[in-house]
Amino acid sequence: MYPPELPPLPTLTRAECELVDGYLAVVDLLARINPARGDDTYRGLRAAQALVARAAALRDALALMHQRGESRMHAETLARALRVLDGERRTRAVTLPPEKVT
Repeated sequence: MYPPELPPLPTLTRAECELVDGYLAVVDLLARINPARGDDTYRGLRAAQALVARAAALRDALALMHQRGESRMHAETLARALRVLDGERRTRAVTLPPEKVT
């Protein structure tokens, strides 16, 4: 049996694709650094080191959009793309976990 088919990714410019990919890459690294969820300093250190390059790629994608005259982000379309790419789960790992009631 096959898993359920994902909704189609909305049509994006190349720069918007790079923006979404870069944003999710940064989110994934921040999740690995999150002190409220982590237990390994070396893993956090490696993620922090990689964050520098990923943040630069994200900056470059935004700069390219700006240079091309893409002055507005189409938030609804980009949010749909993020949802298709599991952005809700991935961004949840950046926040604080629920407080345990004892």
